[in-house]
This record gives sequence, structure tokens and C-alpha cells, in this order.
Amino acid sequence: MEVLNRLKANFNTTEGKPLYQRLKRVMRESIESQDWEPDDPVPSERDIAELLDISRVTVRKAIDGLVEDGLLVRKRGSGTFVAGRVEKNFATLTSFTEDMAARGRKVHSNWLVRESGLVTPEESLSLSLSPGSAVFRFHRIRYADNVAMALEYSSIAGQCLVSHEQVEDSLYEALRARKHNPVRALQRLRAVLFSDNQAELLDIDPGSPGLLIERIGYSAAGAAVEWTRSYYRGDAYDFVAELNLGN
Repeated sequence: MEVLNRLKANFNTTEGKPLYQRLKRVMRESIESQDWEPDDPVPSERDIAELLDISRVTVRKAIDGLVEDGLLVRKRGSGTFVAGRVEKNFATLTSFTEDMAARGRKVHSNWLVRESGLVTPEESLSLSLSPGSAVFRFHRIRYADNVAMALEYSSIAGQCLVSHEQVEDSLYEALRARKHNPVRALQRLRAVLFSDNQAELLDIDPGSPGLLIERIGYSAAGAAVEWTRSYYRGDAYDFVAELNLGN
């Protein structure tokens, strides 16, 4: 009830916008301030409409917008819930596309860089390539349900692809088609704070906490094929790994 009372107070102080936009804004603020936590149920359309003295159509339109933005999810037969954090299995080699598809979330990317070039010293070291070797670079913002979730910077050894245009949605799918997909990887994870530029790309506050995974992927032949640095939003991910005791 306290959460609903705060929702009503915040709604009554907003002005100058259509009702559904005012409601969408205060509901978003409730989620971002963690008045409503991940996986919390959202009050029914009727309860919100009666509380704020507005129509259910207005409430539905606001909720539809938050579902489209990925902040709320509808579960058939159960109601509407605050979107939960994504669990990323640190012990399994999967792509962002595969992770999100497994959770029924719609994925797309905004390309920042998609090009071919000559290897840099850092790429040469990471991919064990000689100076002057060709590489492909793929930098992009990764989205799930229209929410920017991560920044991904990948360098691929030149022999693994014919052209950068081969990569559409899934980098691993393109590598798999050429039989150069990684089958094992070395990964390093560390906490980071997002820079001003990174925060702008992800639509979050500068200095927000994040998680950086640096991965070098190896093909079945043992060659380094992928060097990827992925910056994940700290407020959207939990990282898990299954550990086994040796005999």
C-alpha cells in the first residue's frame, strides 16, 4: 500500500503531459528507484485506475509502453511483473543472442563499427597474429526488448570470415557457418564504472557500475579466433557459475 501511495503522490505532481505518459513516467521512476524490485507483481489495471481516478485504457497504454521498453513483462495467467535481472552463466560459452533467446527476449543490435582492417598490437597479442594480419571488428550496442543491455567490442581473426557483411545478428552464427566458431574460451571478469560516452550509449548515468568480460575464444583446431570485450550493465545482470570439487 505504501508503494501505491507514493505512486499516487508522484502522479499527482506531474503536469503537462498526456495521462498515460505521466503514469508511465512515475511507474518507470518507481522501478528505477527500486520501490518495485525485479520480479515484483504490478498492481492490476483496475486497482491503478481506481487509485488514480483514470481510465483502464490509460493504465493499459502506460503498461504497454513499459512492456515494450523491457521494464515490465506479462506472464500469461499470472499478471504483469517487473522485469527480472538476467542471469549470465559465466561457465558456459554462449553468445548474447543465445542468452536472450533462451529467456524469450527479443534481441537486436545498433552497430557502432563493422569493418575490416589490419591487426593492432593489442589484437596481435590477444589473437596470436603476426603484424600486418587482417582482422574484422564488430562494435555494437546489444538490446533486449528495446533496452540497451551491453556494449560489445569484438575482433575476429581474418581467416575466420570472408567479409564483415557476413555478420548480421549473431557473430557466433556467422563463425559457425564457416566452421570457425569458438569451442572453448578464456574469460576474465572485473568490475568497471561506465565512462560518460559508454553511459550515453546505454542510456544510464555516467559512473554507473558494470561488469567487463574479456574473452579469447579458440576453435576446435586450437587457434584463437575471437577477442571480445563485453561491458554489461551491473543493474541488469547476475553472473553465475557452477563449481565442482575435484576428487
